[in-house]
Amino acid sequence: MPVEEGSGTAGHVRCPGPASVVFDPSLTDYDFGPSHPMSPVRVDLTMRLADELGVLGPRLRQVAAPVADEDLLATVHDPALIEAVGRVGADPRLADLERGLGTDDNPVFRGMHHGAAHVVGATVEACRSVWEGEALHSANITGGLHHAMPDRASGFCVYNDVAVGIRWLLAHGAERVAYVDVDVHHGDGVERIFWDDPRVLTISLHETGQVLFPGTGFPDDLGGPDAQGSAVNVALPPGTSDAGWLRAFHAVVPPLLREFAPDVLVTQHGCDSHIEDPLAHMMLTVDGQRATYLALHDLAHEVAGGRWVVTGGGGYALVDVVPRAWSHLLAVVAGVPVDPATPTPEAWRDHVRTSLGRVAPMRMTDGRTVRWRDWSEGYDPDTWLDRAVHATRQAAFPLHGLDPLTGLW
Repeated sequence: MPVEEGSGTAGHVRCPGPASVVFDPSLTDYDFGPSHPMSPVRVDLTMRLADELGVLGPRLRQVAAPVADEDLLATVHDPALIEAVGRVGADPRLADLERGLGTDDNPVFRGMHHGAAHVVGATVEACRSVWEGEALHSANITGGLHHAMPDRASGFCVYNDVAVGIRWLLAHGAERVAYVDVDVHHGDGVERIFWDDPRVLTISLHETGQVLFPGTGFPDDLGGPDAQGSAVNVALPPGTSDAGWLRAFHAVVPPLLREFAPDVLVTQHGCDSHIEDPLAHMMLTVDGQRATYLALHDLAHEVAGGRWVVTGGGGYALVDVVPRAWSHLLAVVAGVPVDPATPTPEAWRDHVRTSLGRVAPMRMTDGRTVRWRDWSEGYDPDTWLDRAVHATRQAAFPLHGLDPLTGLW
């Protein structure tokens, strides 16, 4: 039987504890320039829309973001990279191509070190507030810079805020951290940093690296020799839509999280899987993305005592998609999801028109009913999507003591 979002408790989420979003406007200083796809306007429009919708406030407390110091950055990144980021950011005429600085993906901008370290500080603050019990859920939508490697910037990502945050959690007593990445691009940096660490489970659902950057993240990429099964990858075909995405998600993510039983769930929510995103080839809608957010919220409560750290990520349809998707995300973090039929506030649409000369979406929905076919009904080996999901289950599930056919012990 097809599953429809809202058939259970999803859509009626209530957060039983405090929630926060770590944000101050200066986080938009992480800015590669006016011609770069990852414009900080997407963050500004998201926070404005969330505010106009009433998402921000008592249910979702906004807290200031500290700047990560060099010692904190060095828990993941090589000192040579940190020095290079500071050097080129002080003089944007410089470049360090060996470390990915000054490329088309990562052009140099003045104050690059401070801007990137500020994003890291915001994610670590979200981790800290959840781990120390100040918030049950905490979000940093400017975070999710999942491509950055220990020794180099990559794919619009200078420092890897997610990896620094997870390492902070491990250093402060967390024994198991699960990371789920639903960006359209493989979460290669986070995976690589924890490749041989059995305390961290990384799960990435993404458009296959056969056609999309960074060209990695296949079912047989399973972690290092001391952590086999700690990396899980679902490489989905171009053109995957809501039904296929959610079929894949529910076939892989819940069984693994239930078996791993993390102390904290950390998630990355790049919304570049949307059909209107200019940098990828998937066909999700805001409605399908919202269903993923609801599912991850419920899983955080089921497997991690509700401890949930949320980050943003990619997303390059700056007006039509990102603000709506991430406002839905923040509403789920707050515990009060926004009805997809809700009109976007007139004041927000006016701001988009006057500041950008664009016509903003009228509603918080793309008008889709979200349905998917559960994996328990069997799979079709003649379809690319089902072959991709089956390959991941066959490769990863036995390493967790799970039957790849049933998903059970």
